[in-house]
Amino acid sequence: MDQARRNFLQGLGALSFGAATPAAAAPAIAVDGSRHRWAMVVDLAKCIGCQACTVSCIHENVVPEGSFRTIVSTYEVSDGAATAMVMLPRLCNHCADAPCIPVCPVGATWQQADGIVVVDANRCVGCAYCVQACPYDARFINHQTGKADKCTFCNHRVAAGLLPACVESCVGGARIFGDLNDPASMVSTIVSKGETKVLKPELGTQPHVFYLGLDAAMTGKIEGEPTLWQPKS
Repeated sequence: MDQARRNFLQGLGALSFGAATPAAAAPAIAVDGSRHRWAMVVDLAKCIGCQACTVSCIHENVVPEGSFRTIVSTYEVSDGAATAMVMLPRLCNHCADAPCIPVCPVGATWQQADGIVVVDANRCVGCAYCVQACPYDARFINHQTGKADKCTFCNHRVAAGLLPACVESCVGGARIFGDLNDPASMVSTIVSKGETKVLKPELGTQPHVFYLGLDAAMTGKIEGEPTLWQPKS
């Protein structure tokens, strides 16, 4: 069992026995009334762009062809002397102030007490207002169901004490998942050091997907091409 999974499971065990834990000192706002505030740290130095996360997510969540809940976008960047490939794993940021929530006319999308933003497909009318409101291009209309779809941090797996499928399958160990409200968790420890960055911080959405090694010039990057592999089947 790797260290990330061990820390995650230990945190679940401690909280299940009702142990009181203070909120982590991090640039994030815990949701009131929750013992957990789930978040993810992505270490870009460890991401090799293999798209194993994308494939495992597609299989775990039955994502239709041509769509994705998570993906690794790739960019060619140059400093004038040399050109390099930059990888940027993307998914729903489960923002503390999620702009996708207030625009839903039927209340089909909301934030759970643990911070995970979810969609009730039974209520969703497929208007795509939330898709347009998301500044991270993390939502889509599922062309098989006609409903809004997105990453849920594999909510069903987390509820069962498992890691999200993308974290479980990451061959480089680039994705770290855990509870920001647990100061002993790896996620809380990393974020509290103040070395992480988020995408589009100027929007004030308070994303809960944090990046290690993200150049300031890349914080606004969203669109990108999965040049190593196309998620079409």
